[in-house]
Amino acid sequence: MDTAAPRTTAAGWSRRILTRRTLTPNSKGELEIAYYLCYAPTATSDDTLIRVAGTRWATEDCIQTAKTEIGLDHYQVRRYHAWYRHITLAMLAHTYLAVTTAISPKALAANSSRSPSAKYAVFWHT
Repeated sequence: MDTAAPRTTAAGWSRRILTRRTLTPNSKGELEIAYYLCYAPTATSDDTLIRVAGTRWATEDCIQTAKTEIGLDHYQVRRYHAWYRHITLAMLAHTYLAVTTAISPKALAANSSRSPSAKYAVFWHT
């Protein structure tokens, strides 16, 4: 199967390369660079591409938390309906825990006294 991207693009669409560099060196003292091939409507701004690409980490963090905290990955698929019920209940439990944690008095006090987390501060260059 050919996994290469097609060489032509549809009318009104364009291909762009987005690069991201880490802010801190890895264990070898090197800054890592990641490359993303973007395929979006021609009118899409750089800021929009950067915002959409940056949501990847929030999504991965959410899925990893769901796996470790509520057992999202602890099901052996036998039938679609049973799997769907498991995933739905796991995501409902994850949502409940996230909301109750966010509105707890400790969380409200902590968030009011500090700036947003630097963990999600992503800097992009196009």
